[in-house]
Amino acid sequence: MKTKVRVGKKLTIHIPKAVAEELNIKDGDILSLRVKDNKIILEQDNAILLSLKGKKFAKISLDEIEKISEEEQNKYENSN
Repeated sequence: MKTKVRVGKKLTIHIPKAVAEELNIKDGDILSLRVKDNKIILEQDNAILLSLKGKKFAKISLDEIEKISEEEQNKYENSN
């Protein structure tokens, strides 16, 4: 979808209703605005998008996850 918007007083822009509906943007949502290659990029700032598209800073293998899971299960079972 492509649409034009006008820059208003105080350099504000209005997100058209059709765009907001397509992206499921609601009143009170937090959006991130950045500039890249002379373009404005406006993205929804939520945990799901961050987990999918955000910068990764840690790695863990499936074996490590399984080991931690087993340790936690053992703690729970031994506490009863």
